Order: sequence, then C-alpha cells, then structure tokens
Amino acid sequence: MKVLIIGSGAREHAMAWAVARSSKVSTVFVASGNGGTATMGGKVRNTPVKATDIDALLELVAKESIGLTVVGPEQPLEAGIVNRFREAGLKVVGPTAEAAQLETSKVFAKEFMKRHGIPTAGYEVFRDYASAKAFLETCPTFPQVIKASGLCAGKGVVVAMSRDEALEAIHEFFESRIFGDAADEVVIEAFLSGQEASVFALTDGQNYQLFLSAQDHKRIGEGDTGKNTGGMGAYAPAPLVTPEVMRRVEEEVIRPTLAGMKADGYAYTGFLYVGLMIDKGVPSVVEYNARLGDPETQVVLPMLKSDLFDALLASADGGLEVVPFEMQEGAAATVVMASAGYPDAYETGKAVTIDPSVNDMEGVLVFHAGTRRDGDALVTSGGRVLSVTACAGSLKEALDRAYRAVDAIEFEGAYCRRDIGAKAL
Repeated sequence: MKVLIIGSGAREHAMAWAVARSSKVSTVFVASGNGGTATMGGKVRNTPVKATDIDALLELVAKESIGLTVVGPEQPLEAGIVNRFREAGLKVVGPTAEAAQLETSKVFAKEFMKRHGIPTAGYEVFRDYASAKAFLETCPTFPQVIKASGLCAGKGVVVAMSRDEALEAIHEFFESRIFGDAADEVVIEAFLSGQEASVFALTDGQNYQLFLSAQDHKRIGEGDTGKNTGGMGAYAPAPLVTPEVMRRVEEEVIRPTLAGMKADGYAYTGFLYVGLMIDKGVPSVVEYNARLGDPETQVVLPMLKSDLFDALLASADGGLEVVPFEMQEGAAATVVMASAGYPDAYETGKAVTIDPSVNDMEGVLVFHAGTRRDGDALVTSGGRVLSVTACAGSLKEALDRAYRAVDAIEFEGAYCRRDIGAKAL
C-alpha cells in the first residue's frame, strides 16, 4: 500500500522512517517533507504539497492511488482535513476538526475535563483584558499559568511567578496580540506541582494502544530556564511514569477521555497526546494534543518493535485491539539542535555538515526538523533544525550516543541543551 505522511518536521521524518520499515508499504509520500526526507531514498519521497492545502492533498491521493494518509501536525486537523478525507471515502489517521478541539481550543479541553471528571488544574476563562486584569489583581496565590486558548506552536503558555509577570502576559496576549486570534480566549489556571511527562495513545475510537511514556524539555535553557520552545529534547520511557501511574492514567484519563468524546458526539480517532503533571504518583492533565508530540515522536517510534503501519491502518479501519503493539527493551533519547536565537528571531540558510561517521554510530538516527536541500547542500530552514536520536540498553548510554552524534554535526550558530535526561539520571 502507498502511504501519505502530512507534515515537514522531525516528527514526520520519524513517521516516514517507521512506516517505510513495513514490508506491506510500497511507497511513502511526505507532504511537503524536509531535507532529511528528501534524501532518505528507497520507499520515501517528498512531494511539494503544503500540509494545509487540503484540496491539493486530495488530488495527490487520487492521482497516486494512496491507500492511507497519516496527519502529522495540528493545523490541518483544525482545518478539517480528516472530515474532508472521510467525506471522500478515504482512509485517514487523525481526529475530526470537532474532536481535535481537545488541542485546538484549551477552553474546550478544560470544559470537557470538568464535565467528565478528568483530573486537571482549576481554571477561569477570560475573553478581554479588563476582566483578566481584575482577576489577577485580586488573585491571592502565584504562580499562575496563563494560556492562549488557540494554537500557538507550543509557545502560548506563560508560567507567571508573580502578579507583575501575569499582568504582563495578559497584556501581551490581549493588547499586543502576540498570538493574534489564538488569544481571543485566555485560560488562567492554578499552578500544578510535580514533574511533567507525556503519554501517547493510538485509538480507533473505541480501542487504544499505548506507546512508551516520554518526558519533553520545553525550556530553551539548561536547568529548565528561559522561554518555552517547541521542545529541546526528550527521552523514553519516563521513569516517573511507573506501572501504577500508567494504570491510573489509563483509568482516570485515557478511558474517560475516549468515552467522554464519544458521549459528546465527537468520537476520537488517531493519536492522542496527554501532557501530564505527576505529583507523588498522582497524575493531572496539563494539556491534550490531537497528534503525536515533537520531539517525543522521535523517541517513542524507534522504541516500537511492532509494525507501525498495521496499527495505523487499524486506527482508520477499527480492530486496533488485536494488532500487535510491542515495545523494545531499553531507552531512547533525542537532542534537538536549534538555530541561534530560537525561539525568537533566527537566521536560516546555514550550511549543515553531518560527519559520515554518524551513519555508522550504533543506534543513532538523525531526524530533520528545519532543513532543506539547496542544490547538493543541506541548509537550515527553521528554528529547530535536527533531532538527534539514539537508542540503547539504558538511558545513559542512549544519551551518550546522542551527544556523540551531536558533536559530529555542525552548522553556524548551532545550539543544544546539554542536560537532556538529567532528571531521570
């Protein structure tokens, strides 16, 4: 079968790599892909169709007789790509636009969790600067977490440690409009103590399978300092998510979420990401994503021993409960190499040099995030440039392998955190 992966980041590179391993897949198209997927060769090929151009994607699927489409990023989901593909009678992995509101509207998600008794922080919703300001001026405790309701590429969250920081955040959201319409609604919620972890499920709307847990590193600086980014590294599994914690996550979050969405008329299919805060073994939901996370995908997919394609097809067709879904032993880690200045302004077009020795490093995979081909050269095209992943028998060895590979890769202004996985070690 031919498969289409929609997206152009390291997540989609990892998906293409995983799907192409299946003997049941003849060709993997990536729309629009990046410099890494452009040079994978074999079954994988880029196609210059934007992830949000649904009409062109439908034309591509018809022209190439593609049997299964897998949606990577959130923007096409919000635009209703799954609705359109299903209306055309096509197999697609992902939630409808209505179900994807678990990610695309934080207000929707918080009200959903409250309605269905899913553990999460207390919150208030605001639709104008004056009312949010009045609330914060009388708020007795800090920190408070300020969230733009809509999609902000993982950057629309401020953990305000003081009243002044909180007031500055809502001024930027409502008055300066730094996130545009995504901040027409703002959620202010209580700060949760503990450590964050992520749990990922693949579901057909009724049944689900779980990937390994993972832990992301959102802050740009070492020691979890500085601005939020799309993610500077990750590892899996997360020791924080013990078997008992995972049992609670399934019973208190995953199952009630799927049952609640079905009861509300929004049967949920595809990938479900649950961002958790875990305090003394008790999980609470920080956020949902309606797709796999990035960079967590780059560690959970390499740890999947079973055929990903079989599971994806079952997500679209049903019957996921009987599909093999076995994980590798050991651990995986990924280190993001970013452009100087990210997550603020940064330059692109910097030549990327990957030493040939990286190809021979045991357990190492380099997934491209923000790269493109410029003739025969590989150059940067985004803030997060590469996701350097390694698998090994232990987390320490996986991290050692990943950083050895990082040290063999160069581009002007390259930056990475050197403390990925330190919490687990």
